[in-house]
Amino acid sequence: MAPEGAKITLVLLGAGVILMVLRLPAAGAILIVIGVLVACFFRDPERTPPHRDGIVVSGADGRVVDVSEGPAPYAPLTRCRRISVFMSPLNVHVNRAPVEGEAVEIKHTAGAFRAAFRDCASEQNERNLIVFIDKQGRRHAMVQIAGFLARRIVCRLHPHEPVLIGQRVGLIMFGSRVDHFLPTEYRAAVKVGDHVKAGETVIGELAQ
Repeated sequence: MAPEGAKITLVLLGAGVILMVLRLPAAGAILIVIGVLVACFFRDPERTPPHRDGIVVSGADGRVVDVSEGPAPYAPLTRCRRISVFMSPLNVHVNRAPVEGEAVEIKHTAGAFRAAFRDCASEQNERNLIVFIDKQGRRHAMVQIAGFLARRIVCRLHPHEPVLIGQRVGLIMFGSRVDHFLPTEYRAAVKVGDHVKAGETVIGELAQ
């Protein structure tokens, strides 16, 4: 379980047990069920990332909702390939590094909490930008975007921190989206509608 969910889960389960002891079984059972659901939401399974050159893995579990080309969030005049992954409340919400290298910039932006699957969410919602430089000096980015239900973005990285591909970098609570920005020399290895796993599914490959 992700550590951010442990306290919430324990409080709910503890309160449910206390209510059961106080002979309020219905209320206690409801809290225990909610506690179990919260524990499932914060699940954090181990992942085995592929280790080969020239790939980008997904930073999130979920469904691909957009594959397009546009400006980079860290430099509007730079063109990037964008791959967006929508996470429903049923998906694992722990985010992972898409490449090996260094986190060179982290920027949080306050905003709204619109439905994360909408394209406008990348411009209007609360979000957190993480810019990576890979081992070859190429710049990549990942944007954690809060959704309609999400009210907290967690980023465990600090600027100039080295990262490994597939390393845990944070999470978004309760339904959200992650946008990946790849250099244009990468081709998309997924299409809209595909389901991906953080740290395992290859979403981009260097064009041959």
